[in-house]
Amino acid sequence: MLQRIIAQYDPISLEQMSGIKLMNRTDTKFVTSERVLYELLQLASHDYFAQEIDGERLARYFTAYFDTADNHMYIMHQNGHLNRQKVRIRSYVDSGLNFLEVKTKDNHGRTKKKRTTMQNFDPHDHPHDIVFRRQNEEFVVYDEFFHKHLMIAPESLTQQLENNFKRITLVNKARTERLTIDTSLRFQNLVTGNKCDLTGLAIIELKRDGMLPSPILDMLRQLRIKPSGFSKYCMGQAFTNGALKQNRFKERMRRVERFLAD
Repeated sequence: MLQRIIAQYDPISLEQMSGIKLMNRTDTKFVTSERVLYELLQLASHDYFAQEIDGERLARYFTAYFDTADNHMYIMHQNGHLNRQKVRIRSYVDSGLNFLEVKTKDNHGRTKKKRTTMQNFDPHDHPHDIVFRRQNEEFVVYDEFFHKHLMIAPESLTQQLENNFKRITLVNKARTERLTIDTSLRFQNLVTGNKCDLTGLAIIELKRDGMLPSPILDMLRQLRIKPSGFSKYCMGQAFTNGALKQNRFKERMRRVERFLAD
């Protein structure tokens, strides 16, 4: 169904995408069910291009998330601290590209992402057993990257969570915004061993240049899709580790369950 709908869109290549610079970018997330997503995509088909790479418009992603043994990064988010970080390896499965990333949200609520190429990483080769210790020669190359961008000692990081999902990327015809749509979310907690399948959920993120007009906003309002925060790391942890404090995420978890029952 999803493939059939996005096949109706005019294509845009990765090379054409690279020329779209959102200099004053604002990001807004929305959460809905796949059933409602299909309606949204039908409405938007004449106003957006669909990114196409090697003939594919539905890209596969894999993410490995890291945290301290006491889940410092999760707890900072759960407790509402604005000055917080996330560490992950993001794999673009179809292209074979892998990046080590540090995402930092500052006291003003703005998020900055820094990344470097992750060498010799295979998302299919389990378990990964990655620990960033200086005595491990293969990880010395990341010392400078962590020193510049990470607030805590990298040797305190352990892999906590993995997830897989599929992504559609749309660009409006005026080329002033990007829209990413993530579906088929699946999580595996490497500490508890628990798994969580959120197939049926859709995470939409609108990235636009300042406050320029956006064709999708009227369509979202028409379908009663409201802005909603959704951290894949925190929600994946909350759904797979019952020992973690979850107060901040309880209502979002209930909303997700309602969408999955839609």
